[in-house]
Order: sequence, then structure tokens, then C-alpha cells
Amino acid sequence: MTLSLNARLLLASSLVLAGFLGSTGAVLDTAFRDSAETALRDRLQGQVYALLAASDVDRRGRLALPAELPDPRLSLIGSGLYAEVADDAGAPVWRSRSLLGMQIAYRTAPALGAREFERVRDDRDRPLYSLGFTVSWETADGREQRYTYRVSENLAGFNAEVARFRASLWGWLGAAALLLLIAQALVLRWSLTPLRRVADELRAIESGLAQRLGGRYPRELQRLTDNLNGLLENADSHLKRYRDSLGNLAHSLKTPLAVLRGAVDGERDSERLRALAREQLDAMTYLIEHQLQRAAAAGRRSLTAPVKIAPLAAKIVTALAKVYADKGVRVAVEIEPDARFHGDAGDLTELLGNLLDNAHKWCRSRVRLRARRIAPAGALPAALEIAVEDDGPGVPAELKTRVLQRGTRADESTPGHGLGLAMVQDTVALYRGELTLAASEFGGLAVRLRFPQPAA
Repeated sequence: MTLSLNARLLLASSLVLAGFLGSTGAVLDTAFRDSAETALRDRLQGQVYALLAASDVDRRGRLALPAELPDPRLSLIGSGLYAEVADDAGAPVWRSRSLLGMQIAYRTAPALGAREFERVRDDRDRPLYSLGFTVSWETADGREQRYTYRVSENLAGFNAEVARFRASLWGWLGAAALLLLIAQALVLRWSLTPLRRVADELRAIESGLAQRLGGRYPRELQRLTDNLNGLLENADSHLKRYRDSLGNLAHSLKTPLAVLRGAVDGERDSERLRALAREQLDAMTYLIEHQLQRAAAAGRRSLTAPVKIAPLAAKIVTALAKVYADKGVRVAVEIEPDARFHGDAGDLTELLGNLLDNAHKWCRSRVRLRARRIAPAGALPAALEIAVEDDGPGVPAELKTRVLQRGTRADESTPGHGLGLAMVQDTVALYRGELTLAASEFGGLAVRLRFPQPAA
């Protein structure tokens, strides 16, 4: 089963949150338990000090403690707080009243002046914490007598305190986790709203209710939606070009077909009929080539890598050098390393092929191809400029507009269909570019193409 983005994010963040809160709870629980044990040790040590303060040695050298002890619980049977004093042989010399009827299994006595905090059990197997402390008393006759004071406390109160803390801790952590999960779900829902809006708009496009993705999106999605709109526009543009080209071709073929039909029906001179048929067939060939070229041009495309100009230009120049080998054309190629064509490689090949072929055809001996990226300046965006120049006769000013029209040639004596520059202009228009004709510094024609480029 494939989970949605919202479910994936919610599941992953919930697992992380559960792990974090679980670790936090475990650390706090351990810290509280250690703190409670330290507090218990301090209390037991205080009890030992209170017993030491209340202890005395009688005339016979025996340890004596008063009947009224500092903590009343020591006088209450089974109170949970117990005290005992043993001699250096381990025999009890004094026991609190609370120990009546009970026995506690202690370990060996701690060293003189040392404290020993341990966990022990009574004769009913109930756990207790015990603190032992060994001191030395000097009797009246100058002898030294060691005594071990031990105070023990039942773990019931300690465990109850830890249990209350745990219940409170995990209750609050659970409530915090629930609130955080709710907040997290709301934040994820709000954050993923643009994605849901994109999905809704795509469904609307699929159902024919919309044509484009509308509205503004977050920065991370804006480029995606712009490219999707570009793809949709490109598809519509292709479809429109195919329809227009077919319509234009059908309309343009009506005239030569009508002429041919009339000539077949009325022309008696076979030579004139052949000449007329050849002329109209050439016209139809030009029309078909032109319309097919327009329909086949890919135009602007989104989500495609830019095309390197230098390798493609080198192949075209090499091929044309063989075609025009008898002219000995010198071709200078000046292409900047960062010059890239953001479009279809086939369209670029057609553009450069037409321009360089025209330049070779009309030049005397020199052709130059230049390509460079123009950095954005002020309100002007970045652009790619491609220029092809030659040292031929050039184009008179009055013909510069006409040579861009289909079927027009600057010199009717030069072979060709007159479609080259017209096709170039149509392809440039597909990329929202600009074609200009100017005088070359070599004295011939300079054809400059300028294409807007996406921001780097």
C-alpha cells in the first residue's frame, strides 16, 4: 500500500515524537529515582546522626540509648523505620521497638568511619534500604569499643513515591504527545495544502474544467507549477501548429491544384503544359516543406536540459565544408563556453543549418558564427545571441523585409526555394525570440537571433 505524503510525514514524525518523549520519560524517571534514593540516604543518615547524638556509655561501659527516641516511628512496632546497634562481633546491643518480632539480614559491618548504603530484606522477604555507620567509643577504663549503627526503612513509601511520579510523568507526557500530534497534524495539513491544490487543479485539467494551474504557490512549488504550465502550453502550441499547418497546407494547395486542373483540361501545347506542371509542382513542394517545417518545430519546452551549441555547430560546419569545398570558405566559430540553447536540438540544427547554408551560398570566402550569453541588465532578462555573418553582397534595405517572407529570394538566379530565412523566422518566433538583419563588418549580411534565457 502506498501512503500519502501527509500519512508518511505524520507517521514518521509520530515515531520520532514517540521515541523522543519515551527517551525523555525514561531519563526523567531514572533521574527522579536516583534523586529519591539520594534523599532517602540523606534521611537515613540523619537518623543515624540523631541516634549517635542520643547515645551514651554507662558506668559499666555499655552503650545506652534513651527510651524516647528522636523519631517516634522507631518506637512504633512495624512502622517501617527500624534501627539497630551491634558491637564489633555483630551481636545486637540495642534494637528499636519498631523491630520487635522482626529480623533483618545485614551484610558485614562497614569499616570504621565508613557509611554503607545497601538494599536488604527482612525475615518476611520485604525489601528495605539500610544505612550502616561504624563508630568507636572510648570506655571509662580507656578501652576502645566499636559499634555499628544501622537504620533501615521499608521501600513501600519509596516505591509509592516513585509510582506517583511515574503516573504523573507519563500522564503529562502522554497529554503533551497528544497535543503535539494534533498540532503536528494541523501544521502538516496547512503545509501540504499547496500540494493538494496542485492535485485538485490537475484533476480539473484532466476533466476539462481548467486549462492551466492557477494562483501563486510557495517558492519550492512555483518552479514545478510553472514548468507544468509550460508543458501544457507547449502541448497546446504543438496541437495548434499541427492544425494551422494542415489548414494552411490544404488552403495553399488549392491554387496550384486548380491551375493544374485547368491546364490539363484546356492546355493543348505539351511543352507549355510540362512547364506549367513543373512550376506548380515546385510551388507545391515549397509549400509542403514549409508547412512540415513549421509543424515539426518543437518550440519552447520545459524540463529539458539546455543544448550545447559548440559541438552541434562543429558538425554543421564540417558538413558544409564538404558541400562547398570548391569555394574554399573560411569559417570562424566564436562560441562562448556558457552559451546554451534552451530548446530542442533539432530546432537548433535547423536554425544553424539554414543560416550557415545561406552564408556559404552567398559569401565570397568568409563566414563567421558567433554565440554568446548576454547577462541580464536592469529590466532586460538574460538572452542568448547567435549571429551568422558573411562577406557576400548583402541584402538591400528594401528587400530585408521581403526575404523573410516565404518563397522570396534575394537573387532569383541562385538555386533555392526561398524558404530558409522564412523557416528560421517561424522557428525563432516559436521560442519568443527575435530575428534581425544587419550589415556585416565583412560587408555582407549579418543575421542575428536573440532568445530569452531562464534565470541562472
